Amino acid sequence: MPELVDTFAVLTPTGSAYEEPVTDDLYRRLDKTYNGFAGCALLSCHRFDRDWGVWELHPAGDEIVLLLDGAVTLVLREDGAEREVHLAKPLAYTIVPRDTWHTARTNVATEMVFLTPGEGTRNEVFD
Repeated sequence: MPELVDTFAVLTPTGSAYEEPVTDDLYRRLDKTYNGFAGCALLSCHRFDRDWGVWELHPAGDEIVLLLDGAVTLVLREDGAEREVHLAKPLAYTIVPRDTWHTARTNVATEMVFLTPGEGTRNEVFD
């Protein structure tokens, strides 16, 4: 049985789900295999213990973010202002609205699950 940190799941527009092993070329492979990830969503799990260092934005839809362990502050940039969402209890979650730049800040071991509409996702480094 695969674990979500090693094998992500892709949900296609037709409702079919496929397992995708996490490799260095994962995102390039997803774009190629799933037509630029058009209409697809990615179910993933990430572990981290420091700030992300990048911001991301998902234009294709809202992202669901679920805390499994640790604690995190999600920073959302909306209408020129930043809003913080603190998740500190296992199974706490939030919804990051479509087209909202966001990043994560933490200094403890944190594990989170993401359901991401991946088409057109952008990543940027902001000061």
